[in-house]
Amino acid sequence: MARETEGVELDPPILRRGVEAVFRDPSLGHYWLAESGGKVTGGLMITYEWSDWRNRMVWWIQSVWVEPEWRRRGVYGGLYRHVRQLAESDSGVAGIRLYVDRRNGSAQEVYRRLGMDGGHYATFEWMK
Repeated sequence: MARETEGVELDPPILRRGVEAVFRDPSLGHYWLAESGGKVTGGLMITYEWSDWRNRMVWWIQSVWVEPEWRRRGVYGGLYRHVRQLAESDSGVAGIRLYVDRRNGSAQEVYRRLGMDGGHYATFEWMK
C-alpha cells in the first residue's frame, strides 16, 4: 500500500521488525484485521497520542491496507466502525485521527462517507 498510495518503497527487514515490535510491546499500538472465509482481507493499526488538552488518549489509524480484490466492498468501513465503536465506549479515548496522502482522493472520499472530516489541522512532519 505504501508504494501504491504514496510511492514509498519500504525496507522489508525494517518493516518486519516494526510489526514485531508492536506485538512485543502493546503500548506501541495494536492491529485489527478483517477476514472472510479464513482469509485476511484488510487491516489497520491503532497507535496512541496523549492529549493533555483533553486528558484522554487520541487513537491514530495507521498502516491501512485492503487486499485489491476486496476494495470497495466495505472492508475498511467495517474495520473503522469497529474501532470507532470501541473508542466511543472507552471514556479514556477522546477521538480518532488519521492522515492521508493529499493525492489519495479515493481514500479521502471513503473517510468522508464514514463521517470523518479533514479537521482544522494540517499535518507537518520531519522524517528521517
